[in-house]
Amino acid sequence: MNNKLNFMIKPIKIIEVKSEIGAGTRGASMGVDAIKIAALDFGSPFFKRYKSVEVPNENNLLLEPVVHDYAKRIKGIYNLNERLAKEIQKTIAKNEVPIVLAGDHSSALGTISGIRMAHPEKRLGVIWIDAHADLHSPYTTPSGNMHGMPLSCVLAEDNKDRQQNKPDDETVEYWDKLKNLGGICPKIQYNDLVYIALRDFEPQEDYLIKKNKVRVFNLPEIRKKAVERVAIESLNYLDHCDLIYVSFDVDSMDSRISSGTGTPVPNGITEKEAGNLIYYIMRSKKICCFEMVEINPTLDKENLMAENAFEILQKTTNQLSHDF
Repeated sequence: MNNKLNFMIKPIKIIEVKSEIGAGTRGASMGVDAIKIAALDFGSPFFKRYKSVEVPNENNLLLEPVVHDYAKRIKGIYNLNERLAKEIQKTIAKNEVPIVLAGDHSSALGTISGIRMAHPEKRLGVIWIDAHADLHSPYTTPSGNMHGMPLSCVLAEDNKDRQQNKPDDETVEYWDKLKNLGGICPKIQYNDLVYIALRDFEPQEDYLIKKNKVRVFNLPEIRKKAVERVAIESLNYLDHCDLIYVSFDVDSMDSRISSGTGTPVPNGITEKEAGNLIYYIMRSKKICCFEMVEINPTLDKENLMAENAFEILQKTTNQLSHDF
């Protein structure tokens, strides 16, 4: 196992992003509070233990008509992610490890931007634990929902080879601003990316994955190898990177246990596999940030998704808080 282990313990800071303007289904902005309720139900002082800050959101835009069909609410997405990127940059500058609890997955482009702003000279690896590829752009999106675009944004990928939309000039202007957020474009390369539990994507995204030979651990491979081996191989694959960011979308878990999310998908990992996967990944000393997204309590039963997510969150912070 080539990845180095944690020798220096840094303080953890929780960054709350109660935004859902990038999603097509309402309710993900309540996910952070659902996790807090789960912590209370477990009798845990988790949210008293760590410093936290909330990034102001743009959810008021949900009450206004959609202007940009191929990148819905893109102005708000830009404003929110610019704020988030600055908060991430500031947190890392204080030698703290940001744990981002967010609504929809479009927040990842702000998180990645902030990490690169804090470390412009370093190469960032991304472990994307998600049912979805999130590799669309305004030129390819079937929905216009921007939670399907964060990775294409940080890769500076328009995918005009598979273009099916003609976005208006203002959309293109804001898309280019998002790609250049923090003054670094692109922020990662395709061989800096690993997908785990990916299983629901469109032909335009499949084209990019195959063209760029992106490393994907699908469910059959996960089951064949077990999550400890998948974690080790993911970290070894990104060994050329200086830092690693982990993004965990709860829809990576099987739809039987992940009804409390906007886009559940069958044939995912179990909550136990998810917890063990995170346990092994977070042991790497290169981990600089963890993000958890897409919990939607309005679609859930008895806050089950948030309870599962909270247990995974505890494993994350426990690993970051231990010297090995």
